[in-house]
Amino acid sequence: MVNITMAHEITQSKSELATPKCRTVVLVHGMWSRPLVWNNFRHHLEARGYHVITPTLRHHNIAPGEMPDPALATTSLLDYAADLEREIRLLDETPYIIGHSMGGTLAQMMAARGLARGAILLATAHCAPIFGLTPSVLRFFMRELLLTPFWRRTQIPSFRVMRRSCLNGFSERDAHNLYATLIPESGLAAFELALWFFDKRRAALIDADHVTCPMLFLSGADDHLTPLSIVRRTAAYYGDKANLEVLAGRSHWLPMEPGWEEIVERATHFMDVDAPPDRNKSGHEKLRARFQSSTRLISQAMPPPGLPCGRAPACQAVRPWVRHRDR
Repeated sequence: MVNITMAHEITQSKSELATPKCRTVVLVHGMWSRPLVWNNFRHHLEARGYHVITPTLRHHNIAPGEMPDPALATTSLLDYAADLEREIRLLDETPYIIGHSMGGTLAQMMAARGLARGAILLATAHCAPIFGLTPSVLRFFMRELLLTPFWRRTQIPSFRVMRRSCLNGFSERDAHNLYATLIPESGLAAFELALWFFDKRRAALIDADHVTCPMLFLSGADDHLTPLSIVRRTAAYYGDKANLEVLAGRSHWLPMEPGWEEIVERATHFMDVDAPPDRNKSGHEKLRARFQSSTRLISQAMPPPGLPCGRAPACQAVRPWVRHRDR
């Protein structure tokens, strides 16, 4: 496992970090998961003085091995988003939102609805109109795709498939232990993400122009479920509001993989320094200048000809503390 060395000199004192001006962070889990995936992040952020909210997505409040509510099979991304929006609108302030995997897509949806002060996206799934099917993604979902109509069934891939694609950042023992905590996921939500171009409702569609908050994308170089090529296109879709940083030696389950401490420190730095609560509406230039300091720019890979991207080629900022590698 390659350790991340932070490139940022965090100049704030511990007392300053312990009393952030915006105290609320919403942590959104992803597919097959539950809020316990955020236990490490929650304890760390609460120690820094943040008010941390870890919502449970609809029909995910079950124990591993327990039969899910039959309605889970046809629960939509729009259902998850509606529940999150309802909860966020009850808050006294606009929160930062940290999302993992499908939770990253939901965080993007909340940002497009003006409900995020900033969005931190860990191994995020894409949104429409980004084409998200790569050979590794197709191999991952092959069994589920063959269970027609899979969009009316709950689904959970086998341990063998998940070990190869998204639990490869753990030891064999830890991968088995984590897999034992997973629960089934909505087949409809998987359909709306993977095959959004067949979805008449376009549940995964996000208008990038509606997002005004800064966004930080963190992607593991060894992630085969949400591979770097897809995350890069997704970040490029949001233009200069987004910054992508590639994590060498990391895979998909970033909130729990060894070295999660460096990732939550990077998230905290983003909230405290890169996208502070008192940044005014004209602060995007300052934000972009912060992102570009100590970086080198590399050209942005585009999707295959004829496939939608929705944005012109953009640059991706790669920190000195990461090793970039295409998939």
